Amino acid sequence: MNILSKIKKAGLIGRGGACFPTAKKWEAVEKAKREKKYIVCNAAEGEPGVEKDGYILENFPERVIDGIKIALDFLKAERAFIYINHKYYKKFFGNLTKLIGDYPIEFFIKPIDSGYIGGEESSILNIIEGKRTEPRLRPPFPVFSGLWGYPTLINNVETFYNVSLVKSGEYKKNRFYTIKGDCLRNGVFCYPENWTIEKILKETNNYPKFSFFVQIGGEASGVILNSKQLKQPAGGAGSITVYSEEKQKAENLIGKWLDFFLNESCGKCTPCREGIYRLKEIVSSPSPDWHLFRELLDNLEETSFCGLGCAVPWPVKSYINNVLGDKPEKIFKNLDRKLFV
Repeated sequence: MNILSKIKKAGLIGRGGACFPTAKKWEAVEKAKREKKYIVCNAAEGEPGVEKDGYILENFPERVIDGIKIALDFLKAERAFIYINHKYYKKFFGNLTKLIGDYPIEFFIKPIDSGYIGGEESSILNIIEGKRTEPRLRPPFPVFSGLWGYPTLINNVETFYNVSLVKSGEYKKNRFYTIKGDCLRNGVFCYPENWTIEKILKETNNYPKFSFFVQIGGEASGVILNSKQLKQPAGGAGSITVYSEEKQKAENLIGKWLDFFLNESCGKCTPCREGIYRLKEIVSSPSPDWHLFRELLDNLEETSFCGLGCAVPWPVKSYINNVLGDKPEKIFKNLDRKLFV
């Protein structure tokens, strides 16, 4: 059984956040009839609150490099790039280089000024090619037309780690979780991928005794859940951030999310560039226009060029629905929760 068949049998999905079936990407690149193919290991890890890739590079570097080598051999790719943020590069370069050996694997350091969008997969292709840091129009997708127009496999650090486990028959459907926030034991933990958020928090002694809510999948684009909604797996990038209801103020949280997206927007598309600015303006107003606020959120989700703009509504809408409850007007003047259902 070749590695693709093993990946299919294992049901492996990507760990970068989108949860796309790994075998589909590998199969598409394998079937592409082109003279060159490339591989990118995405070690940018730019989503706030997600730290698992750094943990894996520190503790299991041999598995990550092995996974990349497996991909190079199977796809007969010309070269692989480890696209890595500068902090991880400084910390892990020496050890990773020893493991690479004679394989055609190169490091490409994520530009410090590339921000959040510098970790988006099509932006990574532009950066490696020396172009402007901005997302590409898709289709065509990277598996068909990636680096320099050739089929390119882009997988996350944890995905390559898992590929190595699949090849050796040691994959047990576990995944890494980053736990942060108002809890006792911040850190990265490894548990079964089907464990619920509630079980993970209890197993790590991080289940609070006070009123709380959580953000799943990152502290910027992650969805907000209240403490009664935790009997479900933590999907996406596998992060769980705990917030104390008493400590966290609604206006500060929403303002923080909007500030992040405003600062990280590449400015390529009007919905994102202008829409986030207007959202921030509305929420800061003494008399917010919540109907317009909702319309702008919908517009961002439906018309933004890339995932950054599309993600803006996720924390805001879920927070208003799941945490503020039936009377959000106690916090925000004239805010009607029904607008955000």
